[in-house]
This record gives sequence, structure tokens and C-alpha cells, in this order.
Amino acid sequence: MKLLRYGRPGQEKPGILDASGALRDLSGVIPDLDAATIAVGGLGKLNGIDPASLPKVEGSPRIGACVGGMGKVVCIGLNYSDHAAETGAAIPKEPIVFMKATSAVQGPNDDVRIPRASKKTDWEVELGVVIGKTAKYVSEADALSHVAGYCVANDVSEREFQAERGGQWTKGKSCDTFGPIGPWLVTADEVADPQALDMFLDVNGARMQTGNTSTMIFSVKHIIHYLSQMFTLHPGDVIMTGTPPGVGLGMKPTPVFLKPGDTMRVGIAGLGEQLQNLVADA
Repeated sequence: MKLLRYGRPGQEKPGILDASGALRDLSGVIPDLDAATIAVGGLGKLNGIDPASLPKVEGSPRIGACVGGMGKVVCIGLNYSDHAAETGAAIPKEPIVFMKATSAVQGPNDDVRIPRASKKTDWEVELGVVIGKTAKYVSEADALSHVAGYCVANDVSEREFQAERGGQWTKGKSCDTFGPIGPWLVTADEVADPQALDMFLDVNGARMQTGNTSTMIFSVKHIIHYLSQMFTLHPGDVIMTGTPPGVGLGMKPTPVFLKPGDTMRVGIAGLGEQLQNLVADA
């Protein structure tokens, strides 16, 4: 299933795509596509439903973040060897973990606002993993059974804040609007192998990132296993699993960073695409 949330910010309703790609209203079946609904097994209520039997949503409503009410967004840094090389970093022996504030999360096509003091706002296409059931001390073999689904994520990053303002990555990752996710939560049963997904990111129509999740240093199942040894992953939590090469920081001979008026197009095979305009924060 391809599930989504649509409507004005703070007023999103749950939806589902039918076989023709039309948006259907799910609000008569579940109250929202959020952490609370996922936690009580709400996605199970959708099994066997024919999307074509649901009310069709007319027009082109705003698409919100594909999961609402998440408890945390956990991110993995330097998880592609060629991305580590372009940034001059050593290959990590264990996953590098940092957090992105949930206040950064927004819809996939909402404007990304460049902070007032920003000098080095950058892009990162990533596979997002949505947790479907509580994960604590899980094995690698059992890890993927804790996944509700997958989504496109753009881990927008301010590199100066991240690396030159005390060395704490969360500061460069958590600016308002720096966490577009969606357009869809694609349920795990529709993703045969999360380690075989093509991904890309364009800036102003030029291809910057091309990658495949097969080249991750730490796989999705290892990441879930690893994190669950340290803290509990709850339904609705989102993991951003790292980015392939081609970020602005790694451009040679001179790094390239985002500016107002730029656009980003972001996509992963089977999981949909995002399109964001860059604007100056007020």
C-alpha cells in the first residue's frame, strides 16, 4: 500500500493511492496515519480494503509528512563508503548516530527555509524507515519484522552549524523545514529488498546524487538491531539511513551550497518523489 497524509499543516487526513494513482480518503477507516494509529495496529485495518471503494479526493491537495506524531527521528551518518570518502572521513566501524528534531519534519513538497545565519545549507537524499512495532534488543534476523514501511527523506543539513559550531551534528540537521519525508509511506510488504533501491537528487534540474541502497555500509536490518540495543524504537519513529555521494560539501574543486530560488527534486524507486523550493527564512 502507498499511504499518505494530505491537507493543510496540522489538519492532515489519511489517504491511500488506488491502482490508477488516484488519492482516496482513509479518514473513515483510520483517524490519521500517525504514531498512535501505527502503535495500536491501525494499519492492519487496511488489509483487504479496496481503495477504489473509498471516496476520491479531488484536486491537488498539499501532501503532508507521511507519518504524523512521531516520537523521534534517528539519523545515521556516513553510511555510504563513497560519501564518507568525498567528505574526507574515515569509514565508520559502527553506525554514527545523531538525532533530527521532530520540529524539522514537514511535507515532501513544502518550501525548505534557509536559516538566517546559514552559509552552507546542503542536500541529502535518504531512505526513511518507519518503525511499525516496538523494537528493543532485536536480532538482525528479526529486525525487518519491526518495519511498517519505507519513505523518501531529505536530510537537509547546514554544514557550518553541523561541523564548525562545536561539532554537534544535531544543530546542523534540525533547522525548521530540514526534514521533508514522503510523499508516501510504502508498506513493507511492497518493498522486496530495502537494500536494492535506486535513489537520486537533482538541484535546479542537474543530477547531483545517484546511488543505490545496496552500497550502504550498515544495512537497514543492522541499523534497527544496533539502535535497539541502546534505546527502544517505538511505532511511528523514523530512521534516516544515510546518503550516497554527491552532496554539495563534497563538490570539487569548490563546495556548492543551496540558496534562495534553488529547487530540489528527490526520489527513490518505488517510493515516490519530492520537490522543494528553497526560500530565505523570515
